[in-house]
Parts: sequence; structure tokens; C-alpha cells
Amino acid sequence: MLSPRPSTLDRAAFVEAYGGIYEHSPWVAAAVFDGGLGAGDDDAGVLAGRMAQVVDAADDDAKLALLRAHPELAGRLAMSGELTADSTSEQASAGLDRCTPEEFAEFHELNERYTARFGFPFIIAVRGLSRQDILSAFRIRADNDRETEFATALQQVHRIARLRLGAMDV
Repeated sequence: MLSPRPSTLDRAAFVEAYGGIYEHSPWVAAAVFDGGLGAGDDDAGVLAGRMAQVVDAADDDAKLALLRAHPELAGRLAMSGELTADSTSEQASAGLDRCTPEEFAEFHELNERYTARFGFPFIIAVRGLSRQDILSAFRIRADNDRETEFATALQQVHRIARLRLGAMDV
């Protein structure tokens, strides 16, 4: 059961509580609320599925904006302390706040190359991964074609959302 329980909230409270599940994209939570909430939505898995459906039904411009709302991994926002609380916690869980100078330099180079190639930052659900796991995936995915990487990034965004919702369970 999610806390606060989605089915008991008005629109403003629902968007306040769940609007950050998709990074800087409260429109996802608003669309879910506008589609109607029931007791089943108090389950994190059900709500995650409904939120994913909203994103998947959005046009490519909205999806691209959603991807662009995500911060770079071990990027300048992380270094300056400007990430959301969720992103800060997630990146710290993978040790991205403790990169060696060499790792930081590689993240910086990969971030620049990836963003220039795809037009959005590299996105991966970092929970449970090490810095080396992330760098390895980053190196591989930087060579994908845009269509594959766009789909992969959206899958990772959905995974992040499921993890965030799961963390809200009491």
C-alpha cells in the first residue's frame, strides 16, 4: 500500500505526492489522476503501470522532454548539489558521489558524447549497480542507434519510476 494512498487524495495533493515520480514531469501524475483513481491505484505496481501507460501514450515531443528532464550521471548538477532528493539518493546509492578523478573524467566525456549524439542525457536505473556497471553500460549504449537508445532510455525511466513508487510503500 502506498503512502499517502492515491485513492484518498484530491488532484493537487496527488500531483504533489506523486508528481516527482517521473523526474520534473508532474504532467504524468496529473494525467493519471484525470483518468480516475480507484482503490487498486493504492498498489505501487498498479500505479506504476498506469503512469507508464500515460508516458507511452504521449507523443515523441513529450517523451523527449521527459528524457531531457533527467540529470546527467555524476554531472554538474550532482557536483553542485542541485539534483532532486530522489536523484541525489539514487546516484549516491551507486557511489556516483564518490567517483575517482578518472571515473569522473570518463563520466564527463561520455555525458558530452552521448548528449551530443542523442539529444538527451544517458538514463539508467542505478539502484543496485556499481560505478563500473554503470560505466560499462554507458560505453555500450553510447554506440546504439537513436531509435534503440530512445526506447532504452524510456524503459529505464519506467524502471526508475517503479523503484521510486516501491520506496514509498509503508
